[in-house]
Parts: sequence; structure tokens; C-alpha cells
Amino acid sequence: MNDQANSVDQRYETTPATLTRWSRQDTTWMLGLFGTAIGAGTLFLPINAGLGGFWPLVILAVLAFPMTFFAHRGLTRFVLSGREGSDITDVVEEHFGIKAGALITLLYFFAIFPILLIYSVALTNTVGSFMEHQLHIMPPPRAILSLVLILGLLAVVRCGEQVIVKAMSLMVYPFIVALLFLAVYLIPHWNGGILSTASVVPTPSALLNTLWLAIPVMVFSFNHSPIISAFAVDQKRQYGVHADERSSQILSRAHLLMVGMVLFFVFSCVLTLSPAQLAEAKAQNLSILSYLANHFDNPTIAFAAPLIAFVAIAKSFLGHYIGASEGLKGLVLKTGRRPGAKSLDRMTAAFMLVVCWVVATLNPSILHMIEALGGPVIASILFLMPMYAIRKVPAMAKYRGQASNVFVTAVGLVAITAVLYSFIA
Repeated sequence: MNDQANSVDQRYETTPATLTRWSRQDTTWMLGLFGTAIGAGTLFLPINAGLGGFWPLVILAVLAFPMTFFAHRGLTRFVLSGREGSDITDVVEEHFGIKAGALITLLYFFAIFPILLIYSVALTNTVGSFMEHQLHIMPPPRAILSLVLILGLLAVVRCGEQVIVKAMSLMVYPFIVALLFLAVYLIPHWNGGILSTASVVPTPSALLNTLWLAIPVMVFSFNHSPIISAFAVDQKRQYGVHADERSSQILSRAHLLMVGMVLFFVFSCVLTLSPAQLAEAKAQNLSILSYLANHFDNPTIAFAAPLIAFVAIAKSFLGHYIGASEGLKGLVLKTGRRPGAKSLDRMTAAFMLVVCWVVATLNPSILHMIEALGGPVIASILFLMPMYAIRKVPAMAKYRGQASNVFVTAVGLVAITAVLYSFIA
């Protein structure tokens, strides 16, 4: 016991008594979180949210920041509550036991891995559409195109986690500028779009039903839970006892940035396109950027929009790969096997490559995948598990009694029940 106390003291003896000033590494993580969240989900959000009508979109916009910030802060605190160096799968086992650890590790993997499949499909569709409509060349067969694209991203993955985070943060700068430029460019083309539905005030039951079914897509669109585990581990290693305070600061700035940017972009899109055009984009299984590129007779937009979509999806793929590989490795280790680190990395990469390639070749509906695969498991891991831990785990007792806990739990339950309802209806 004394040895453990001494090790804890040694762990934090280099930690400053007060929190250090904001550093470049903090900015890198802030942009890395932003980069993980802004991908296929965001690029499909204007389509799904716009189809719901004006008033549901306004309410979702108001809920966006608290819904995403409180949930991701709760998951970060959950990882921070474990031993130093423990990722999310280790912390679950530490708090809930071996069996629960194995179950949550399985759920964690299935919360993230389907998102990689969604990005694989979206990336293949984006590049294929760009080659056909903008470059006017016949794209290669989907099987070949998807294989080349996924292999290219996995080549970046092989460089390691720190390289992935830095690459994502570097890609965020031009992406923010480009997304902002595109949103501003659309302003002269605003024709009312979704405002045509503003005069129609839905009945309370219809409004609640629309919001109920839209929340899972909203959860997915701002989700960056796959990188939260690595983020929390790094914060604890760097800031020790101050990790909770600094990670909350980074999360709040990242969420303000992403919510502000995304909502401006969403409203700009839905004010430009009619509900019928949004429905057409959904039917074509294209992101809003690819649809805009085909919609406008403007060479700049025609080339810029698909490239922006490519960068957004690629960097989100990289961020989600960190979480998916972490979950898969955890599953392998839970079976009792102990392969070498390099062998485990190769096995993980090979599995990811084969499954992502097959799904990207088959080209299932992206929005259906988001609604069916992303919602319930993400909500369980991101919203409900940390709130349950706050109630049951002594290390998280200090977070009990906060109103945000009730809010996060309610949103998580709504997301899960909405997806179950969509299967039944």
C-alpha cells in the first residue's frame, strides 16, 4: 500500500501546483478533436436535419453544444478516473470487473468500427463522383478505387498515433477556411429553402417525433468519442491532477469551434437547397458537398467542394481508426492471447482493410448506416456508461448531483429508443 502511495506521489511530483498556460499541444488536441468529429456525419447532417423542417432544426441547433460537450466531458472524466496509462477498456475492467470489461470492450469496438465503414463508403463515393462529374473521367471499378483509398489512409496510420493527431490538426486549418468559404459563398444563393416550412408550426407530437428521430444523426455528427480515450490518457500523463480541468477547457473550445462552424454551414446549405433537392441528395447517397459540386455551374465550387469532403472524411477516418484499433486489440487481449505488439498491429490493420474494402465496394446507404449502426451503441458508450459510473464508482462520486448528468442520460435514452423505433416502424 505504501509503495502504491509513493508511486502516486512520484507520478505527480513533476505536476505543477497550478495549471500551466495553454500550450501548442493543447491546440493540437483541440483541433484533433474537431477533426475527428467533422467528417461524414457532418457532411450528411444538412440533408437529414433539413428534411425535418425549420423548427426541429432550430431546436437541434440550440441543443448541439450542451448535448455534445457534457457527453464527451463525462467520457473523458471516466477514462481519467482510472490508473495512469489506462485506456477506456482498462478503466472499465478496473471499475466494473473482467466480465463487464469484456462486454464494454466489445460494445466500444462496435460503437466505432461501423463508423470506419461509413467513412470508407463516403470516401469512395466522394472520389468516384469527383472523377466522373468534375474531372470527366470514368472512375475505376469500386473494388479497385476503394482498395487504393483505404490503403492510402492505412499508410498514414502506420506512422503512429502522434503523427495521426498532428496530421489531423494540420488538415483542420485549411478545412475550416474552406468550409467557412463555402458557407459564405452560398449566402447569395439563399432562396429561403427550409424557411418555406417555418410558417408551418408542427403539432407538439409531430415536433417531438421529428426531434426524437433526428437526435441519433445529431449525436453521430458531433461524435468524437473514438479519440477521447487517447486524449484522456495523454492529458493525465501531461497534467496529472490538473487533467480534468485542462481537458474540460480543451473540450469546451473544441466544441464551440465545431458547433459554430457546423451550424453556420448547415443553415447555409438548407437555406440554399429546397427540401426536394435535399431528398435527392439523400437518394443519391452523396454528401452535401458532392451534391453542391454537381448542383452549381461554378468551376471553383465544383472542384473545391469534393476536395473539402475528401479532407473531412479522410481525417475523421484517421481519428476513428485510433479508437477502432484500440477496441479490436482489447478484444484480442481479452481472449487471453498475447501476440507481440507488431503482430497485433498487423492483424488489426489487415482486418480493418478487408472489412472496410468489402463494405465500400458494396456501397450501402450511408444515412441508413448512421441511423442503424451509429446511434444505439455510441449513445450507450458516450452518454449512458459515464453517467452510470458517476452513480456507482467511488472515484467519480465528486461529479454526482449535477443537472448535466440528467440531461446527458435523457439524450442517451432518446438516441437509443429512436433507433429501436426506426427498426420497428
